[in-house]
Amino acid sequence: MIEWFALVQVAVAVAVGLVCVSLGLAGRRPSDLSVGGLALIFLLLVAQIVVAIVAPLTGNPPTGSALEFWVYLVSAVLLPPAAVFWALIERSRWSTVIMGIAALAVAVMVWRMQVIWTLPTL
Repeated sequence: MIEWFALVQVAVAVAVGLVCVSLGLAGRRPSDLSVGGLALIFLLLVAQIVVAIVAPLTGNPPTGSALEFWVYLVSAVLLPPAAVFWALIERSRWSTVIMGIAALAVAVMVWRMQVIWTLPTL
């Protein structure tokens, strides 16, 4: 995993999460801004899948549990589309808040993936 890329993913996910939660609490329904933010998070996670496949081949294998890393990654990739699907079915202010919570959850999961990838060997 590339550290700067993980930090960018966390920063984007936190920013999108805070914007979506703020918009939802202000009474805004899902819009292009909130759905587009989650689409950006999804694209970054797809790029992370490519990085996670290529990195071990270039001499950067995970030092923690690879299975745990992949479970986090697959789960994180599923969150944005699920949140957007929910938001488009139930178009209320609370679905915008749910999209924000999903984005914040992705931020935590990406940080945990970074920790798992760079876990110091004992």
